[in-house]
Amino acid sequence: MLDWTDRHERYFLRLLSKNAWLYTEMVTTGALIHGDNERYLKFNHQEHPIALQLGGSDVQDMTICAKMAEDFGYDEVNINVGCPSDRVQRGAFGACLMAEPELIAECVSAMQNAVSIPVTVKNRIGIDQQDEEVSLRRFISTVAEAGCNTFIVHARKAWLQGLSPKQNRDIPPLNYDLVYQIKREFPQLEIIINGGITTLDECTTHLQSVDGVMVGREAYHNPYHLIDVDAMIYNDIGSNASRMQILDQFSEYIEARLSEGVPLKHMTRHILGLFQGMTGAKAWRRHISEQAYKPGAGIEVLREAASHIKESE
Repeated sequence: MLDWTDRHERYFLRLLSKNAWLYTEMVTTGALIHGDNERYLKFNHQEHPIALQLGGSDVQDMTICAKMAEDFGYDEVNINVGCPSDRVQRGAFGACLMAEPELIAECVSAMQNAVSIPVTVKNRIGIDQQDEEVSLRRFISTVAEAGCNTFIVHARKAWLQGLSPKQNRDIPPLNYDLVYQIKREFPQLEIIINGGITTLDECTTHLQSVDGVMVGREAYHNPYHLIDVDAMIYNDIGSNASRMQILDQFSEYIEARLSEGVPLKHMTRHILGLFQGMTGAKAWRRHISEQAYKPGAGIEVLREAASHIKESE
């Protein structure tokens, strides 16, 4: 979710569910240690519960960044061992670390000794020519022995040679049964499943076999389906706000950020899918895409875009 789940997107998603955990985009240790960590770590207090996802493999750097996460108020720090992009491989983090479970275990141990918040891992079931059943069991057992209790498992292999990052999200076959089996073999661990999940009905089915479900791209492109998460998953009957009500609430946030100098385009790009499937949704997206990027664009762009939507639907 690089460049997607920034603080504006997460605030928007929190309007749809007050209980679901939110994860940052992956942030590298180098960016935090040598860059503007305020920019990368800042979040709105309404986003809790929120986890910082870290990319890195140097034990000392990972420990420093875990402490940063705790100091900034994050509820969890998550180690990314799943991203297959080329620049991630060059930086020696992401999915390539599936081949080095001992190193991840060392990072987990050091980070847990430094912070009181949970240290979790997001990983694939394997990479390249690995036997996924053998590699996943070895990875989970090795890292769990170091003290990690929660694994978010993307139920696909990552092919670091031969497939692009985009292809790695779709081409390798999903193996949900293997993730279920891992939960049966390691009942003491919290196992969260990820990959190819698009509906809440699918989520409830998975929850019969694992402890949690992570949804990525579908939550971004079709966010309003999250409006039922609290009731269906958390048994928390809250306010089922309409799409227009969600837009009104987010518009207040946008106006506040505009007054701070944040460009409109940085926020509206995250809500293009709010009216997915409704009459006028295409015109809504087109208007925002054409107008929000203009210098001085303000909240009127959203009002004009929303006029294309048929509220009765």
